[in-house]
Amino acid sequence: MSIRHLTLALGLTVAPAALLAAPVPKEQLMKPPADATHFVVVSTAGKHGDEYRWTLPDGSTAYRESILLRGLVFETDMVIHAGKDGMPDKVEVRGVTPSGDAGETFSVVDGLARWKSPVDEGQTTYKSPEYYVSNGGTFLSGDLQVAKLLAAGPKGLTLLPSGRGVMQEGPSLEVAGPKGTQKVSLRFMTGISQSPTPVWVDAKGQFFGSIGALSLLPAGYEGNQVAMQKVQDDAIAAMSPKIAAKFLTAEAKKPILFRNVKIYDALGKKFVPGQNVVVSDGKITMVGEMLPKLPAGARVIDGAGKTLVPGIWDSHMHVSDDFNLLSELALGVTSVRNPGGPMELEVSQAKRRAAGTLLGPEAFSSIIVDGKGPLSAQGSTTVSSPEEAIAAVHKIKDAGLTAVKFYTSMNPAWIKPAADEAHKLGLHVHGHIPAGMRTMDAINAGYDEITHIYFATMEAMPDEVVAKSNGLMRMLGPGKYFKDVDLNAEPMKSLIATMAAKKIAVDPTLVVVEGVLTAEAGKVGAPYTAYVGTLPPATERGFKSGPLPLPEGTTREDVTTSYRHMLDYVATMYRAGVPIVAGTDGSGLEIVHELELYVDAGLKPAEALTTATIDAARNVHADQRTGSITVGKEADLLLVDGDVEANIGNLHHVDKVVLDGALMDGDALRKEAGFSGRPK
Repeated sequence: MSIRHLTLALGLTVAPAALLAAPVPKEQLMKPPADATHFVVVSTAGKHGDEYRWTLPDGSTAYRESILLRGLVFETDMVIHAGKDGMPDKVEVRGVTPSGDAGETFSVVDGLARWKSPVDEGQTTYKSPEYYVSNGGTFLSGDLQVAKLLAAGPKGLTLLPSGRGVMQEGPSLEVAGPKGTQKVSLRFMTGISQSPTPVWVDAKGQFFGSIGALSLLPAGYEGNQVAMQKVQDDAIAAMSPKIAAKFLTAEAKKPILFRNVKIYDALGKKFVPGQNVVVSDGKITMVGEMLPKLPAGARVIDGAGKTLVPGIWDSHMHVSDDFNLLSELALGVTSVRNPGGPMELEVSQAKRRAAGTLLGPEAFSSIIVDGKGPLSAQGSTTVSSPEEAIAAVHKIKDAGLTAVKFYTSMNPAWIKPAADEAHKLGLHVHGHIPAGMRTMDAINAGYDEITHIYFATMEAMPDEVVAKSNGLMRMLGPGKYFKDVDLNAEPMKSLIATMAAKKIAVDPTLVVVEGVLTAEAGKVGAPYTAYVGTLPPATERGFKSGPLPLPEGTTREDVTTSYRHMLDYVATMYRAGVPIVAGTDGSGLEIVHELELYVDAGLKPAEALTTATIDAARNVHADQRTGSITVGKEADLLLVDGDVEANIGNLHHVDKVVLDGALMDGDALRKEAGFSGRPK
């Protein structure tokens, strides 16, 4: 598995039954010898798993992975044999992940490379040297890939099934551990993911570790995680001013007239044709049919055949780094709600964005607070008492952040005192619902918002689901039972009425449910079809993930029907007056499809767009300054080719983005963010 997969560990894929056999059980996987090299998978919340590496008698490298992450189990092994050119000529992955069978094979025989993975199979003529990037496998197995890319130098290395990878240099750092102090250096892999992937190597050019939401480090060196994260964040931050300077120019900030354009009126939930919109000094200064007198130097943009909408909001985007923000902006997203990330990075990004040295959407950030234990969320602030929970709330407030996000391993008794304190401090309260609690319990304890549609179903789930509403059960339980839930009967009738009366928001992330319950393995997922051909092949390969394996007694028809009923649920809540805010909980590429699903549920495009504009702004109390095309508000705008009223999917066609009054070209933003062209 490429190191890039470490930050995507929660992206669940499953093998098509026709391609792969039943998973090899844990008991039959290889056992590492006593002298195996030992790595650990960690986050700021603690340790999540172990990885081992050793050499087999035939010279092959063996790997063993064992991870427990929020109740999700990864038990896999992997063997890589190198051919005469030093590249893998035989790869085998066995075992199980939360997605089911991890089985994967690759071989080079008589000049022909063949592979079979959980998402695809194929063959091609092998042209030495080429490196096979596995779809799955252990995180640590990326060590060989790192070494080969380093050895290839600036010319890079051809990848299989396709693509080309290059390694770029970064800064160094001294780390301390069982083998003493040593120097490690940061490197960035390009050509594999949309943005550069950071990895760390030792003085010999061998893989040392990977730092991110989940980090992989040699056992005994995990105490260096925070220092390495800072150096890595600082290195990425050092690239950001150059990017910002390309777009935040004096020319970009000149007055703008969008002439004769159809606009989306978020306050009126309607589209209005033939409008003229003027932007000046970062504000919207005029909206109407009359052509205004423009100041000297103003740019005039013809809006014929185009739609001008408020900048889009992604209300569920875990921001991993500065590159992530740039990608969101290239998609037309001018505001994000970051529902949990590293506090230091969130604070740094806010300061740098305000200073004009970071190009990206404005972020409204939360910190995850979870109960300390084996199921703690990666990267969370873990607590062991109500007093510690309250102290965590104060830390969030002192950092200048906007919200606290409680998680599934929290003791339910700790929620109310911590939520009460958060409200006293003016913080928004949202999150997952802890095991043992139902939706109304969370509202009564102080939630202002329910995160994910499946937690909004917990009110009607049987005790067996509610008691285990973390790990896979939070999705598989509703997948099994929600099809039979009557939205017009108790307990849902009272729940919907309560959420509407109290304005309890719901962040559905329907794209997540669609992917884990109904996607077809080996077929590009619906959120990503527009992007095929615009991103690195290894990234696009990840778009072919399938649904979760179902528990005994549950059929694919069951979960598909339950998923369709969740769409009904979103539409019913919206009609009842429950605030719905659109988010992705993915890479951000999914935001337009999330809105397409709302339309599929029965909302008109003008209604669906409220969830990603004014209602999203209102949810974080920013609606008086942004979220609609209104005179006096901040100029966060998106101009798209096509009629969004006729087809909300036209939001993919970003022509221009206006961020705080600065006009940016969509093609230029996409190129900077790692896209090779416009979405289809």
